[in-house]
Amino acid sequence: MDDAWPETVNGWELAREGHIENYRKRLANRATVTAIWENGAGRGQVDARTEPLGGGRTLTSSRKDFRDKDAFWTAATCVLEMAANLPSLDWHTSPAPTALAGTVAGMVEAEPGTSGYPEAELTFTLTDGQTVTLCMTDEQAFDLSNSISRLDHHVWSEEREDDEEDYEDHDEPVAVEEVPDVSEVRSGPDTGHDLVTVLEEQFGVTEDNLLAHVDWSALIVVGEPAVSSLIERGGELTDAIAPRWYPVVADRPGERWVVLKRTGLRYQGE
Repeated sequence: MDDAWPETVNGWELAREGHIENYRKRLANRATVTAIWENGAGRGQVDARTEPLGGGRTLTSSRKDFRDKDAFWTAATCVLEMAANLPSLDWHTSPAPTALAGTVAGMVEAEPGTSGYPEAELTFTLTDGQTVTLCMTDEQAFDLSNSISRLDHHVWSEEREDDEEDYEDHDEPVAVEEVPDVSEVRSGPDTGHDLVTVLEEQFGVTEDNLLAHVDWSALIVVGEPAVSSLIERGGELTDAIAPRWYPVVADRPGERWVVLKRTGLRYQGE
């Protein structure tokens, strides 16, 4: 029966009938979301149903007229998120894998998405060898960054403060060193926002050409003539952003990127 859905697009099963595209996503809670798009007509329909093959009672559905396919996929995403948050509908068998759980091994990879709209891709490698990639919208990524910041403040920062207090309890003499003259030293940008300011003021690169990792561990310059200009002025760029950042050139399909990375962090492939 699954032979009727021969393709997979961004996690959706796809079957084509002439100018009509039929999409389906079966969820672990036994709900199924179907999305039908008529090319050229600007019409579509999105349904969430209770039956694994998409033929049961309708849980929710979208409107049928859309401005374009982007609006259609926005509606499909909203219906999918609603259906995914429902409790299990208690069918005897699940058409989709159950949720993964495990300990993360090593670093979490954070990259810009490739779907044509602002998103982030977070890749986790678990200690059992499985790899899980999550595609998040810019809003979800922003909320995640804020949540991690709150965790850092309320959990890990307290541990660091306790460690500092334990260290201060030791009555060891503190060596006083002469303060060097740093009046002529030029400090490069520290935060990602400082880096954005340097790129705009010194190199004329605006935010229209910038992509950032979720945690600001890297800033990516895309598009011309910004990329070519930075490559030509590579030495000047390196001096301007040192010591906390360094540039590399990344070859992508059909284009080149200039990636400005945080010093001291390791990245995939390095």
